[in-house]
Amino acid sequence: MNRLVSIITTILMTGVSAQAIAGDPAAGQVKAQACVACHGADGNSANSGFPSLAGQVPGYIAGQLAAFKSGKRANAIMMGLAQPLNAEDMADLDAWYSSQTIAPRSISEDQLALASEGESLYRGGSAELAIPACMACHGPAGHGMPSNYPRVAGQWPEYLESQLLAFKSGERAGKIMGPIAHRLSAQQINALSVYMSALQ
Repeated sequence: MNRLVSIITTILMTGVSAQAIAGDPAAGQVKAQACVACHGADGNSANSGFPSLAGQVPGYIAGQLAAFKSGKRANAIMMGLAQPLNAEDMADLDAWYSSQTIAPRSISEDQLALASEGESLYRGGSAELAIPACMACHGPAGHGMPSNYPRVAGQWPEYLESQLLAFKSGERAGKIMGPIAHRLSAQQINALSVYMSALQ
């Protein structure tokens, strides 16, 4: 229980940082042409290997681009694409994608039991594993909270799963998500990913 309280305290103390620069969505749309092949023309990716960026919480994409540029977040493709971007470019791209609408996803009938397991973790967490409810940061409907906690609703379940597994293995660093994902089993991660993707 003490670990659970510690995690919740860390979450609350992390706070929400305001986006430093107000971005221009129209300018962001022009700058996003280099992103279309992977993330789609309006931020809805057609490939589960690439995240959908449409409807992401304001400030989150700019923060991730800055992390790729600094090397804090590792991805060979994104690190290279982020290098020439300045703060204004990042803010413009952020404004464009956050202004778009993400395409909703649904759960197939054979995924209902799996999604139910994911729902239990998402909404109630696990006292046994000292894991708080996911909705504490990502919101009851999975829409996230600007600017540190991303939208998960509508995201590819395969992408959500890959990122949770990366947090679990330590491949992706995360002060909050690392310890949480480390305690989750592969089955729980799969269940959460399916459930979160279909939130609306």
